Amino acid sequence: MKILISDKMSNKVEDVLKTNNIPFDIKTDLSPEQLTEIIDDYDGILIRSATKLKAEIIGHCKNLKVIGRAGVGVDNVDIEAATKNKILVMNTPLGNLEATAELTVGLMFSLMRHIHLASPSTHEGKWEKSKFLGTELKGKTLGVIGYGNIGQRVAEICSVIGMKIITNSSSATDESLSKFNATKVSTEELISTSDVISLHTKLNDQTKNMFNLSSLKTMKSSAVLINCARGGLINEADLKEALDNSIIAAAAVDVYETEPAVDSAMFNAKNLLLTPHLGASSKEAQSNVAIDVAKQVTDYLLNGNIINNINIIE
Repeated sequence: MKILISDKMSNKVEDVLKTNNIPFDIKTDLSPEQLTEIIDDYDGILIRSATKLKAEIIGHCKNLKVIGRAGVGVDNVDIEAATKNKILVMNTPLGNLEATAELTVGLMFSLMRHIHLASPSTHEGKWEKSKFLGTELKGKTLGVIGYGNIGQRVAEICSVIGMKIITNSSSATDESLSKFNATKVSTEELISTSDVISLHTKLNDQTKNMFNLSSLKTMKSSAVLINCARGGLINEADLKEALDNSIIAAAAVDVYETEPAVDSAMFNAKNLLLTPHLGASSKEAQSNVAIDVAKQVTDYLLNGNIINNINIIE
C-alpha cells in the first residue's frame, strides 16, 4: 500500500501517514503526462487544487482506490471517471470552514468601510477622510447563496453583528435557519433586496454565471457582492461592466474562472477588491485539511471506513 502526495500541503499529512505506517511519495508540480505515468503505482493520492485529475489521467487506473482532496472543492477531479473506475473521492469540508468564513467577513468590512481604498490613499499622503464615508453592517440585509457549513458560519458571525440574514437555499432546514433568525426567500428576492450578497454555493450548470449583467442590474445600486466560493459563479466581464458603470457599489472576488488569475476581464474594475484565492490560506486551515485528508484516506485504505465521500462506489 502506498500513497502519492501530488500537491504542496502541510507536513502534518506526513505525520499521520507515518503514524499509520503507510509509505508515501511526495511528487509535486507534475505535468499531466508525468502524473499519468505513475499514478496507478499508488493506492491513494492526496491533492489540493493544483493537481487536475481528469478522465484521461484516472480513466485507465486499475490500482488507484481513493482520491483525497485537502479542501472542499472537487472541480479539479472528474467525478464521473473516478466513479466509473471505482475510485472513491473524498474532500475535507470542515478543515477550512473558519478561514473562509473569516475572509468573507473581512472582505465585507473592507468593502463597506472602503478600507482597501483608504489604505493606499493614505500611504500617498492624500488624507482623503471625507472621500471614504462608509456604511455600517448592523441593520443591513445579508443574502447568503449556499447555506452549507461555510454559509452558515458567515450567517452566524453576521447575525452577531446585527445583520438580517436571508438565503435562497432550498435545502436549508428550519432548525439551521432558526439558529441565526434567517429567512428563506427566492433567488430573485435575495438578489434584489440584499445589501450584501455572499456566495457559498457549488458551481454547476444551474449556478454557472448566475451573476451576469442581467442579474447584477436587479441588485441595489448600493449593494456589494462577495465571492469566496467558486470561480464561474460570476461572469467576470459583466461584473467589471457593472462596477465601472455603478450598477452595483462594490465587489470582492477571491476565486476565478481560470487560476492562477494572471489575466482577467475583471482587472482594474472600479471598487473591486481582488485576492488570490486566500479562502483556505490560514495556518490553522492548512494544518486542519492536511490532517483530515490523511486520516480519512488512511482509515479507508486500512479499515474500509468512508468519511466525507463525494461519490459512491458500488
